[in-house]
Amino acid sequence: MIMAGDFLYRQEKRGIMEKVLTLQATIFLLVAVGFMLKRIGLIGPQGQKNLNDLVIYVILPCNILHAFMNSPVEGRLLYYLEVLLISVGIQIFCVFYGRLIFRKEPEGKNKCLRYGTICSNAGFLGNPVAEGIYGAEGLVLASIPQRIMMWTSGLAVFSGTTDRKGTVRKVLTHPCIIMSELGILLMFTGWKLPAPVTDAVDYIGNCNTAFSMMAVGMILADINVKDFWDRTVAKFTFHRLVVIPAVVYGVCSFLPLDKNAFGICVLLAAMPAGATTSILAEKYGVDSPFATKMVIFSTLLSLPTICLWSMVL
Repeated sequence: MIMAGDFLYRQEKRGIMEKVLTLQATIFLLVAVGFMLKRIGLIGPQGQKNLNDLVIYVILPCNILHAFMNSPVEGRLLYYLEVLLISVGIQIFCVFYGRLIFRKEPEGKNKCLRYGTICSNAGFLGNPVAEGIYGAEGLVLASIPQRIMMWTSGLAVFSGTTDRKGTVRKVLTHPCIIMSELGILLMFTGWKLPAPVTDAVDYIGNCNTAFSMMAVGMILADINVKDFWDRTVAKFTFHRLVVIPAVVYGVCSFLPLDKNAFGICVLLAAMPAGATTSILAEKYGVDSPFATKMVIFSTLLSLPTICLWSMVL
């Protein structure tokens, strides 16, 4: 029995590692497609701008609503609220951590670094890995906190002005925030949208990964290979993939958490910078080449670190 159990464990672990490798390879293939489209001139600067707007204002909002509609509470409201509070606490920690660690960086880099610290690639990489390790419950718990923080505190980093009321207005009226609010309402009430609306949202939302990563590839096409290495990006990657999840692991060890909730919180804290780092940097004119280096470099190095954290958990 022990040998059989050990064999099944090794098989499950191997399956998780294969899934991580497949996801990483998919990311870089999609980035390569965007890179080639820009390099051969099939998409020019205006087309790239239009694609970024399409992702931010249409595809991402639908993807957010799709995630919430497919994350039912199913009678475990108090449990999910507990995990939500803990996860939001982790995100708040990341907000202050990013401000502290990167406070001496120039304004443009500072915004990218702070956003990348708050918002990881928990959607494309985090959700499938969480589901692979913890099943459907893992997918539900992985869907909520990152999306809320990404389009509140995260968006405010790029869109912020000295006018706080103006910043709040911009954030609250953003399509992604509106869809998050609608998604939470549908998730906790169990209400359903009409089938044609649901299908349309699903079809558009499922384009998110492809379009987002191709947009990153287009930005990458404008970066000189000689300038790709950046000491600040390496520093960010170390904090994003090692230090932050280690802190979360240490703190959560002292909390009376369910093992699934514990594992998901740590795992999602160990994800690389999200593609929206590059997309929003391009949208708001904030050093998008640097943001793209953050995304590519941290995603590349997350290959061994995600496997390591998965085995630890």
